Amino acid sequence: MRPSLHASLAALLLAVVLSGETAAGQPGSGRLLGQIERSVGKDGVISISGGKKKGGSHTASSRTNDDAGPAIVMPSDTSAGRLTRFDEHIREAATLYRLPAAYIRAILQTESNYDPRAVSPAGAIGLMQLMPFTAERMLVQDIYDPRQNILGGARYLRILANQFNGDIHLTTAAYNAGEHAVIRYGGIPPYEETQGYVVKVLENYERYRAAEAH
Repeated sequence: MRPSLHASLAALLLAVVLSGETAAGQPGSGRLLGQIERSVGKDGVISISGGKKKGGSHTASSRTNDDAGPAIVMPSDTSAGRLTRFDEHIREAATLYRLPAAYIRAILQTESNYDPRAVSPAGAIGLMQLMPFTAERMLVQDIYDPRQNILGGARYLRILANQFNGDIHLTTAAYNAGEHAVIRYGGIPPYEETQGYVVKVLENYERYRAAEAH
């Protein structure tokens, strides 16, 4: 990835980090939840929370699978229309969470290839491949709804970007492997899947960014 490209995205991701807060909206409504809060536990693990709801908090966590997940459905929509079908939701998420639309699009393509029905063998669901546990914490009420799924995934990306000071490599790795794995290894985890994932997302991001420039 070119240094100038890395620097430009890092600047965008750091916009909220530097101010110490972000507009965290609930997917499916216009209600604001207040600023993202950062805390360090006694064990040194950094936690990021985006407000609270009755019965618990929205602390970001790795995408842990439930014991009994949904049936596996690999991406099957190959129509050309799928590439622009969710543009409105992507733009909304980019504006709400102050992320580059091209970056959200790159994550989305890598995760589900634009198929809202996709379910991975690990149990991740929808366009942004959210685990049910993560979706709940990101305030997603209907994980199969394209808009809510995109907003939930973007909210998680915003939290990760805040946590890792806008570093695109660590943010992307954490979306795949979980933030605790990135913290544990002090960088991109030594998982073949995660390392390949980061490369693919950044390649897609560069391609989408170049397309936007024309």
